[in-house]
Amino acid sequence: MSWKTAGDTARQTSAATDERDDDTGPRAPEPPKTAVASGMRGSALGAGGTVSGAGGEAGPRRTRAGLRRSAPGLGLAGVGVVAAHAVHALVPAVPELTAAVVLGIVAAHLPGVRGLVTGPGRPGLAAAGKRLMRVGIVLLGLKLSIGDVLGLGWPAVLMVLGVVAATFFGTLWLGRRLGLPGDQPLLIATGYAICGASAIGAVSGVLGREDGKEPSGREARGSHVGDVATSVALVTLCGTLAIAVLPLLRVPLGLDPTGFGRWVGAGVHDVGQVVATAQTAGPAALNEAVLVKLMRVALLAPLVAGVSLAQRRSARRAGADEATATATRRPPLVPLFVLGFLAAVVLRSVLPLGPGVLEAADVAQQILLAAALFGLGSAVHLPSLTRSGARTAVLGLAAWIVVATASYAGVLLTT
Repeated sequence: MSWKTAGDTARQTSAATDERDDDTGPRAPEPPKTAVASGMRGSALGAGGTVSGAGGEAGPRRTRAGLRRSAPGLGLAGVGVVAAHAVHALVPAVPELTAAVVLGIVAAHLPGVRGLVTGPGRPGLAAAGKRLMRVGIVLLGLKLSIGDVLGLGWPAVLMVLGVVAATFFGTLWLGRRLGLPGDQPLLIATGYAICGASAIGAVSGVLGREDGKEPSGREARGSHVGDVATSVALVTLCGTLAIAVLPLLRVPLGLDPTGFGRWVGAGVHDVGQVVATAQTAGPAALNEAVLVKLMRVALLAPLVAGVSLAQRRSARRAGADEATATATRRPPLVPLFVLGFLAAVVLRSVLPLGPGVLEAADVAQQILLAAALFGLGSAVHLPSLTRSGARTAVLGLAAWIVVATASYAGVLLTT
Protein backbone atom coordinates (compact mmCIF):
# COMPACT_ATOMS: atom_id res chain seq x y z
CA MET A 1 0.00 0.00 0.00
CA SER A 2 1.34 3.45 -0.99
CA TRP A 3 1.62 6.34 1.46
CA LYS A 4 -1.04 8.22 -0.54
CA THR A 5 -3.47 5.35 -0.38
CA ALA A 6 -2.88 4.99 3.36
CA GLY A 7 -3.47 8.72 3.88
CA ASP A 8 -6.71 8.64 1.90
CA THR A 9 -7.86 5.69 3.94
CA ALA A 10 -7.03 7.45 7.23
CA ARG A 11 -8.86 10.60 6.14
CA GLN A 12 -11.90 8.55 5.15
CA THR A 13 -11.86 6.75 8.49
CA SER A 14 -11.53 10.05 10.37
CA ALA A 15 -14.41 11.56 8.44
CA ALA A 16 -16.58 8.55 9.15
CA THR A 17 -15.71 8.79 12.85
CA ASP A 18 -16.51 12.51 12.97
CA GLU A 19 -19.79 11.82 11.21
CA ARG A 20 -20.75 9.23 13.82
CA ASP A 21 -19.71 11.49 16.72
CA ASP A 22 -21.77 14.40 15.38
CA ASP A 23 -25.18 14.36 17.06
CA THR A 24 -26.77 15.88 13.94
CA GLY A 25 -25.16 13.54 11.42
CA PRO A 26 -26.10 10.03 10.41
CA ARG A 27 -24.93 7.17 12.56
CA ALA A 28 -23.57 3.91 11.30
CA PRO A 29 -25.81 0.98 12.24
CA GLU A 30 -24.62 -0.99 15.24
CA PRO A 31 -24.47 -4.74 15.03
CA PRO A 32 -27.26 -6.54 16.90
CA LYS A 33 -26.43 -7.21 20.56
CA THR A 34 -27.34 -10.84 20.17
CA ALA A 35 -24.84 -11.21 17.36
CA VAL A 36 -22.12 -9.54 19.43
CA ALA A 37 -22.96 -11.73 22.42
CA SER A 38 -22.92 -14.82 20.19
CA GLY A 39 -19.59 -13.81 18.80
CA MET A 40 -18.16 -13.32 22.27
CA ARG A 41 -19.46 -16.68 23.38
CA GLY A 42 -18.10 -18.27 20.26
CA SER A 43 -14.70 -16.69 20.83
CA ALA A 44 -14.65 -17.83 24.42
CA LEU A 45 -15.60 -21.38 23.51
CA GLY A 46 -13.26 -21.41 20.57
CA ALA A 47 -10.39 -20.49 22.88
CA GLY A 48 -11.17 -23.55 24.93
CA GLY A 49 -12.86 -21.64 27.81
CA THR A 50 -15.71 -23.20 29.76
CA VAL A 51 -18.22 -20.53 30.67
CA SER A 52 -20.12 -22.71 33.10
CA GLY A 53 -16.98 -23.61 34.96
CA ALA A 54 -15.98 -19.99 35.37
CA GLY A 55 -19.47 -19.03 36.50
CA GLY A 56 -19.58 -21.91 38.94
CA GLU A 57 -16.40 -20.71 40.60
CA ALA A 58 -17.40 -17.03 40.58
CA GLY A 59 -20.43 -17.57 42.83
CA PRO A 60 -18.54 -19.06 45.81
CA ARG A 61 -15.74 -16.52 45.33
CA ARG A 62 -18.24 -13.65 45.53
CA THR A 63 -19.81 -15.21 48.62
CA ARG A 64 -16.47 -15.57 50.37
CA ALA A 65 -15.49 -12.02 49.41
CA GLY A 66 -18.81 -10.72 50.72
CA LEU A 67 -18.35 -12.54 54.01
CA ARG A 68 -14.84 -11.13 54.39
CA ARG A 69 -16.16 -7.61 53.76
CA SER A 70 -19.02 -8.10 56.24
CA ALA A 71 -17.00 -9.77 59.00
CA PRO A 72 -15.80 -6.58 60.79
CA GLY A 73 -19.27 -5.06 60.89
CA LEU A 74 -20.98 -8.29 61.96
CA GLY A 75 -18.41 -8.71 64.70
CA LEU A 76 -19.05 -5.17 65.88
CA ALA A 77 -22.82 -5.86 65.85
CA GLY A 78 -22.18 -8.93 67.99
CA VAL A 79 -20.30 -6.79 70.52
CA GLY A 80 -23.26 -4.38 70.46
CA VAL A 81 -25.69 -7.23 71.25
CA VAL A 82 -23.62 -8.31 74.26
CA ALA A 83 -23.40 -4.71 75.48
CA ALA A 84 -27.17 -4.18 75.02
CA HIS A 85 -27.90 -7.36 76.98
CA ALA A 86 -25.62 -6.14 79.77
CA VAL A 87 -27.41 -2.77 79.88
CA HIS A 88 -30.79 -4.52 80.11
CA ALA A 89 -29.51 -6.81 82.86
CA LEU A 90 -28.26 -3.84 84.87
CA VAL A 91 -31.32 -1.64 84.19
CA PRO A 92 -34.31 -3.95 83.47
CA ALA A 93 -36.53 -0.95 82.66
CA VAL A 94 -34.45 -0.36 79.51
CA PRO A 95 -35.45 -2.90 76.82
CA GLU A 96 -32.60 -4.70 75.12
CA LEU A 97 -33.67 -3.52 71.67
CA THR A 98 -33.76 0.10 72.80
CA ALA A 99 -30.28 -0.27 74.29
CA ALA A 100 -29.04 -1.75 71.01
CA VAL A 101 -30.25 1.27 69.01
CA VAL A 102 -28.72 3.74 71.45
CA LEU A 103 -25.39 1.89 71.54
CA GLY A 104 -25.30 1.87 67.74
CA ILE A 105 -25.78 5.63 67.67
CA VAL A 106 -23.07 6.08 70.30
CA ALA A 107 -20.66 3.88 68.33
CA ALA A 108 -21.23 5.98 65.20
CA HIS A 109 -20.16 9.14 67.04
CA LEU A 110 -17.49 7.79 69.41
CA PRO A 111 -14.06 8.99 68.21
CA GLY A 112 -12.29 5.69 68.83
CA VAL A 113 -14.93 3.57 67.06
CA ARG A 114 -16.35 5.93 64.43
CA GLY A 115 -13.66 5.07 61.89
CA LEU A 116 -14.52 1.37 62.07
CA VAL A 117 -18.27 2.04 61.88
CA THR A 118 -18.05 4.28 58.80
CA GLY A 119 -15.20 2.35 57.14
CA PRO A 120 -14.48 -1.40 57.24
CA GLY A 121 -17.49 -2.15 59.42
CA ARG A 122 -20.09 -0.45 57.20
CA PRO A 123 -20.91 -3.45 54.89
CA GLY A 124 -21.47 -5.81 57.81
CA LEU A 125 -23.51 -3.32 59.80
CA ALA A 126 -25.69 -2.64 56.75
CA ALA A 127 -26.19 -6.39 56.28
CA ALA A 128 -27.16 -6.73 59.95
CA GLY A 129 -29.69 -3.92 59.67
CA LYS A 130 -31.35 -5.52 56.66
CA ARG A 131 -30.81 -9.30 56.52
CA LEU A 132 -30.77 -10.13 60.22
CA MET A 133 -33.85 -7.96 60.78
CA ARG A 134 -35.82 -10.02 58.28
CA VAL A 135 -34.79 -13.35 59.83
CA GLY A 136 -35.78 -12.03 63.25
CA ILE A 137 -39.20 -11.04 61.95
CA VAL A 138 -39.72 -14.55 60.57
CA LEU A 139 -38.99 -16.00 64.02
CA LEU A 140 -41.47 -13.53 65.51
CA GLY A 141 -44.22 -15.58 63.85
CA LEU A 142 -43.52 -18.46 66.25
CA LYS A 143 -44.99 -16.37 69.07
CA LEU A 144 -48.45 -16.53 67.48
CA SER A 145 -50.88 -19.31 66.62
CA ILE A 146 -54.19 -19.22 64.78
CA GLY A 147 -55.93 -20.66 67.84
CA ASP A 148 -54.75 -17.76 69.99
CA VAL A 149 -56.34 -15.29 67.59
CA LEU A 150 -59.62 -17.15 67.37
CA GLY A 151 -59.72 -17.51 71.15
CA LEU A 152 -59.98 -13.76 71.59
CA GLY A 153 -63.48 -13.61 70.14
CA TRP A 154 -64.80 -11.36 67.40
CA PRO A 155 -65.41 -8.27 69.58
CA ALA A 156 -61.75 -8.23 70.63
CA VAL A 157 -60.60 -8.84 67.05
CA LEU A 158 -62.69 -5.93 65.79
CA MET A 159 -61.36 -3.76 68.61
CA VAL A 160 -57.76 -4.52 67.62
CA LEU A 161 -58.51 -3.81 63.96
CA GLY A 162 -60.07 -0.46 64.85
CA VAL A 163 -57.17 0.56 67.12
CA VAL A 164 -54.56 -0.38 64.53
CA ALA A 165 -56.38 1.48 61.75
CA ALA A 166 -56.97 4.62 63.84
CA THR A 167 -53.37 4.69 65.07
CA PHE A 168 -51.77 4.01 61.70
CA PHE A 169 -53.75 6.44 59.57
CA GLY A 170 -53.97 9.10 62.27
CA THR A 171 -50.22 9.08 62.90
CA LEU A 172 -49.42 8.98 59.19
CA TRP A 173 -51.68 11.97 58.49
CA LEU A 174 -50.30 14.00 61.38
CA GLY A 175 -46.69 13.22 60.46
CA ARG A 176 -47.24 14.51 56.95
CA ARG A 177 -49.00 17.61 58.22
CA LEU A 178 -46.01 18.30 60.47
CA GLY A 179 -43.75 18.03 57.44
CA LEU A 180 -41.51 15.25 58.76
CA PRO A 181 -38.91 14.26 56.16
CA GLY A 182 -38.51 11.05 54.22
CA ASP A 183 -40.15 7.87 55.45
CA GLN A 184 -40.51 8.96 59.09
CA PRO A 185 -44.33 9.43 59.07
CA LEU A 186 -44.92 5.97 57.61
CA LEU A 187 -42.36 4.22 59.81
CA ILE A 188 -43.52 5.89 63.05
CA ALA A 189 -47.15 5.12 62.21
CA THR A 190 -46.24 1.47 61.61
CA GLY A 191 -44.30 1.17 64.87
CA TYR A 192 -47.09 2.65 66.98
CA ALA A 193 -49.84 0.68 65.25
CA ILE A 194 -48.31 -2.82 65.20
CA CYS A 195 -45.31 -3.91 67.23
CA GLY A 196 -42.64 -1.26 67.54
CA ALA A 197 -39.16 -1.90 66.18
CA SER A 198 -40.03 -5.19 64.48
CA ALA A 199 -42.81 -3.61 62.43
CA ILE A 200 -40.61 -0.66 61.48
CA GLY A 201 -37.93 -3.04 60.27
CA ALA A 202 -40.46 -5.05 58.26
CA VAL A 203 -41.91 -2.01 56.48
CA SER A 204 -38.50 -0.49 55.85
CA GLY A 205 -37.60 -3.67 53.98
CA VAL A 206 -40.22 -3.05 51.28
CA LEU A 207 -39.66 0.65 50.71
CA GLY A 208 -37.28 0.02 47.81
CA ARG A 209 -34.22 1.59 49.45
CA GLU A 210 -31.45 -0.72 48.36
CA ASP A 211 -27.70 -0.35 48.72
CA GLY A 212 -26.47 2.17 46.24
CA LYS A 213 -29.87 3.74 45.69
CA GLU A 214 -29.42 6.50 48.24
CA PRO A 215 -27.07 9.44 48.26
CA SER A 216 -23.63 8.88 49.67
CA GLY A 217 -21.93 10.24 52.78
CA ARG A 218 -23.78 12.15 55.48
CA GLU A 219 -26.91 12.58 53.38
CA ALA A 220 -27.29 8.81 53.09
CA ARG A 221 -26.79 8.29 56.81
CA GLY A 222 -29.44 10.92 57.52
CA SER A 223 -31.95 9.71 54.93
CA HIS A 224 -33.80 6.40 54.95
CA VAL A 225 -31.58 4.56 57.43
CA GLY A 226 -31.67 7.58 59.70
CA ASP A 227 -35.47 7.65 59.41
CA VAL A 228 -35.60 4.00 60.49
CA ALA A 229 -33.33 4.53 63.49
CA THR A 230 -35.17 7.69 64.57
CA SER A 231 -38.52 5.94 64.33
CA VAL A 232 -37.28 2.95 66.32
CA ALA A 233 -35.82 5.18 69.03
CA LEU A 234 -39.03 7.24 69.33
CA VAL A 235 -41.36 4.25 69.45
CA THR A 236 -39.27 2.33 71.96
CA LEU A 237 -38.91 5.43 74.15
CA CYS A 238 -42.67 5.94 74.34
CA GLY A 239 -43.21 2.23 74.91
CA THR A 240 -40.73 2.31 77.77
CA LEU A 241 -42.51 5.28 79.34
CA ALA A 242 -45.75 3.30 79.16
CA ILE A 243 -44.29 0.75 81.60
CA ALA A 244 -44.27 3.43 84.29
CA VAL A 245 -47.32 5.51 83.30
CA LEU A 246 -50.07 3.01 82.41
CA PRO A 247 -50.13 1.08 85.75
CA LEU A 248 -50.67 4.40 87.54
CA LEU A 249 -53.79 5.02 85.42
CA ARG A 250 -55.47 1.63 85.94
CA VAL A 251 -57.43 2.51 89.10
CA PRO A 252 -58.41 6.09 88.06
CA LEU A 253 -59.74 4.71 84.75
CA GLY A 254 -61.71 1.98 86.52
CA LEU A 255 -60.14 -0.98 84.72
CA ASP A 256 -60.22 -4.50 86.17
CA PRO A 257 -57.27 -6.84 85.42
CA THR A 258 -58.86 -8.17 82.22
CA GLY A 259 -59.68 -4.71 80.89
CA PHE A 260 -56.26 -3.40 81.87
CA GLY A 261 -54.60 -6.30 80.08
CA ARG A 262 -56.54 -5.59 76.89
CA TRP A 263 -55.70 -1.89 77.12
CA VAL A 264 -52.00 -2.64 77.49
CA GLY A 265 -52.00 -5.23 74.70
CA ALA A 266 -53.74 -2.85 72.31
CA GLY A 267 -51.80 0.28 73.25
CA VAL A 268 -48.18 -0.69 74.03
CA HIS A 269 -45.81 -1.37 71.18
CA ASP A 270 -43.14 -3.97 71.94
CA VAL A 271 -44.03 -7.44 73.25
CA GLY A 272 -41.50 -7.14 76.09
CA GLN A 273 -42.94 -3.78 77.11
CA VAL A 274 -46.44 -5.29 77.10
CA VAL A 275 -45.31 -8.05 79.45
CA ALA A 276 -43.52 -5.60 81.76
CA THR A 277 -46.58 -3.31 81.93
CA ALA A 278 -49.35 -5.91 82.21
CA GLN A 279 -47.71 -8.10 84.88
CA THR A 280 -48.22 -5.29 87.41
CA ALA A 281 -51.95 -6.22 87.48
CA GLY A 282 -51.51 -9.98 87.86
CA PRO A 283 -51.62 -13.16 85.72
CA ALA A 284 -55.08 -12.50 84.26
CA ALA A 285 -54.03 -9.12 82.94
CA LEU A 286 -50.78 -10.53 81.58
CA ASN A 287 -52.50 -13.35 79.68
CA GLU A 288 -55.08 -11.02 78.13
CA ALA A 289 -52.42 -8.45 77.21
CA VAL A 290 -50.21 -10.98 75.43
CA LEU A 291 -53.12 -12.39 73.40
CA VAL A 292 -54.28 -8.94 72.27
CA LYS A 293 -50.71 -7.94 71.50
CA LEU A 294 -50.12 -11.03 69.36
CA MET A 295 -53.30 -10.21 67.45
CA ARG A 296 -51.68 -6.88 66.56
CA VAL A 297 -48.56 -8.76 65.51
CA ALA A 298 -50.72 -10.88 63.17
CA LEU A 299 -51.66 -7.69 61.31
CA LEU A 300 -48.02 -7.11 60.39
CA ALA A 301 -48.26 -9.24 57.25
CA PRO A 302 -51.29 -7.50 55.66
CA LEU A 303 -49.86 -4.08 56.55
CA VAL A 304 -46.52 -4.85 54.90
CA ALA A 305 -48.32 -6.26 51.87
CA GLY A 306 -50.38 -3.05 51.64
CA VAL A 307 -47.27 -0.86 51.80
CA SER A 308 -45.62 -3.02 49.16
CA LEU A 309 -48.64 -2.69 46.88
CA ALA A 310 -48.61 1.08 47.32
CA GLN A 311 -44.90 1.12 46.41
CA ARG A 312 -45.57 -0.87 43.25
CA ARG A 313 -48.30 1.53 42.18
CA SER A 314 -46.05 4.49 42.91
CA ALA A 315 -43.28 2.97 40.80
CA ARG A 316 -45.74 2.31 37.99
CA ARG A 317 -46.96 5.92 38.04
CA ALA A 318 -43.38 7.20 38.10
CA GLY A 319 -42.51 5.35 34.86
CA ALA A 320 -42.84 7.45 31.70
CA ASP A 321 -43.81 4.45 29.61
CA GLU A 322 -44.20 0.70 29.87
CA ALA A 323 -40.50 0.07 29.28
CA THR A 324 -39.50 2.46 32.05
CA ALA A 325 -42.01 0.96 34.45
CA THR A 326 -40.71 -2.52 33.63
CA ALA A 327 -37.13 -1.44 34.25
CA THR A 328 -37.99 0.17 37.59
CA ARG A 329 -37.36 -2.17 40.48
CA ARG A 330 -40.60 -2.69 42.37
CA PRO A 331 -40.92 -4.59 45.65
CA PRO A 332 -42.86 -7.87 45.54
CA LEU A 333 -46.51 -7.76 46.55
CA VAL A 334 -45.80 -10.04 49.52
CA PRO A 335 -42.11 -9.96 50.52
CA LEU A 336 -40.39 -13.28 51.15
CA PHE A 337 -39.78 -12.59 54.83
CA VAL A 338 -43.51 -11.86 55.34
CA LEU A 339 -44.30 -15.23 53.79
CA GLY A 340 -41.79 -16.69 56.22
CA PHE A 341 -43.56 -14.95 59.10
CA LEU A 342 -46.91 -16.44 58.02
CA ALA A 343 -45.31 -19.87 57.59
CA ALA A 344 -43.96 -19.62 61.15
CA VAL A 345 -47.48 -18.83 62.42
CA VAL A 346 -48.88 -21.88 60.60
CA LEU A 347 -46.01 -24.02 61.91
CA ARG A 348 -46.76 -22.94 65.48
CA SER A 349 -50.47 -23.69 64.89
CA VAL A 350 -50.18 -27.20 63.44
CA LEU A 351 -47.12 -28.65 65.18
CA PRO A 352 -46.71 -29.28 68.91
CA LEU A 353 -43.55 -27.24 69.38
CA GLY A 354 -42.10 -27.77 72.84
CA PRO A 355 -41.23 -25.01 75.30
CA GLY A 356 -37.52 -25.55 74.63
CA VAL A 357 -37.92 -24.94 70.90
CA LEU A 358 -40.01 -21.82 71.43
CA GLU A 359 -37.60 -20.46 74.02
CA ALA A 360 -34.62 -21.04 71.72
CA ALA A 361 -36.46 -19.29 68.87
CA ASP A 362 -37.28 -16.38 71.17
CA VAL A 363 -33.63 -16.01 72.19
CA ALA A 364 -32.49 -16.19 68.56
CA GLN A 365 -35.08 -13.60 67.55
CA GLN A 366 -33.96 -11.24 70.31
CA ILE A 367 -30.30 -11.57 69.29
CA LEU A 368 -31.03 -11.04 65.60
CA LEU A 369 -33.22 -7.99 66.18
CA ALA A 370 -30.72 -6.49 68.62
CA ALA A 371 -27.90 -6.91 66.07
CA ALA A 372 -30.11 -5.42 63.35
CA LEU A 373 -31.07 -2.40 65.46
CA PHE A 374 -27.44 -1.82 66.45
CA GLY A 375 -26.63 -1.74 62.74
CA LEU A 376 -29.44 0.73 62.10
CA GLY A 377 -28.36 2.91 65.00
CA SER A 378 -24.79 3.00 63.72
CA ALA A 379 -26.01 4.64 60.51
CA VAL A 380 -27.58 7.61 62.30
CA HIS A 381 -26.00 11.03 61.84
CA LEU A 382 -27.26 13.11 64.76
CA PRO A 383 -26.73 16.58 63.22
CA SER A 384 -29.03 15.57 60.36
CA LEU A 385 -31.72 14.42 62.80
CA THR A 386 -31.78 17.55 64.93
CA ARG A 387 -33.43 19.49 62.11
CA SER A 388 -36.72 17.66 62.67
CA GLY A 389 -36.27 16.80 66.36
CA ALA A 390 -39.07 18.95 67.78
CA ARG A 391 -41.57 17.89 65.14
CA THR A 392 -40.66 14.24 65.65
CA ALA A 393 -41.19 14.56 69.41
CA VAL A 394 -44.59 16.20 68.84
CA LEU A 395 -45.64 13.37 66.54
CA GLY A 396 -44.46 10.76 69.04
CA LEU A 397 -46.44 12.30 71.89
CA ALA A 398 -49.54 12.76 69.73
CA ALA A 399 -49.38 9.19 68.42
CA TRP A 400 -49.00 7.90 71.98
CA ILE A 401 -52.16 9.76 72.98
CA VAL A 402 -54.02 8.45 69.92
CA VAL A 403 -53.17 4.79 70.51
CA ALA A 404 -53.87 5.01 74.26
CA THR A 405 -57.23 6.75 73.72
CA ALA A 406 -58.34 4.44 70.92
CA SER A 407 -57.34 1.38 72.96
CA TYR A 408 -59.21 2.59 76.03
CA ALA A 409 -62.34 3.31 73.99
CA GLY A 410 -62.09 -0.14 72.42
CA VAL A 411 -61.82 -1.80 75.83
CA LEU A 412 -64.90 0.06 77.13
CA LEU A 413 -66.90 -1.04 74.06
CA THR A 414 -65.92 -4.73 74.25
CA THR A 415 -65.96 -5.53 77.99
